[in-house]
Amino acid sequence: MKNLTNINTIARSSLALALVMVICSPLQAQSAESTETKKATDVKMMERCQGMNEQKQKMLDDMKAQDALLTEQLTKMNSAPDDKKVSLMAAVITLMAEQRIAMNAQMAKMETEKMQHMQMMGKESMSQSPMMKGMDEKSGNAKKEQK
Repeated sequence: MKNLTNINTIARSSLALALVMVICSPLQAQSAESTETKKATDVKMMERCQGMNEQKQKMLDDMKAQDALLTEQLTKMNSAPDDKKVSLMAAVITLMAEQRIAMNAQMAKMETEKMQHMQMMGKESMSQSPMMKGMDEKSGNAKKEQK
């Protein structure tokens, strides 16, 4: 009788252990899967953010070059004889308008890309974005400087 009780206890324990293993196995698989997916998403996000930062830096470099060109043309205009100033002024105004139009188009393109990036990464993309984390640090420093 005692042997039968021990066998029943062992059988029940084995069944309970098997049940726990069956239940926990898919959870571990999902956890590993979600970790891999998260890592892939993080890498993808970092690449996109890096690309956006490179675009921003290129835009800033272009703006500096445009400013240098404008400064050169303004210097030429200001030192020109009176009879040539009007045509040089028209050239400066035309250049400024062209630069402004190009800058607005570039900013609109970057804004569209940013919105697509945020939609692709989901509603939490801004809080997870390395670019935004950098902005939080910058704004924190700015708040400290204001005090």
